[in-house]
Amino acid sequence: MQIDVRKVASLARIRLTDDEAEALGPQLNHILEYVDSLRKLDTSDVPPTAHPHDAAMPLRADIAANPNRREALQQPAPATESGLYVVPKVIE
Repeated sequence: MQIDVRKVASLARIRLTDDEAEALGPQLNHILEYVDSLRKLDTSDVPPTAHPHDAAMPLRADIAANPNRREALQQPAPATESGLYVVPKVIE
């Protein structure tokens, strides 16, 4: 399986020198041959997995840990309105 390195580089918007393209050709072909060999493996008896480790993640209670301090944090601001900072208009 031969791959056109220049075409792949163009699609990926990567500029390659001639030396880089020549060096990458065999490497990309090797990667594609490996992927092709993986496709040939029989995985019909392998159950799908979402994670390689069969462990349950502990869950914590969904409780807000920090109190709402918006008023205290906005107090030093020059101007606020309805809980939002008021800033000068910069775009017309």
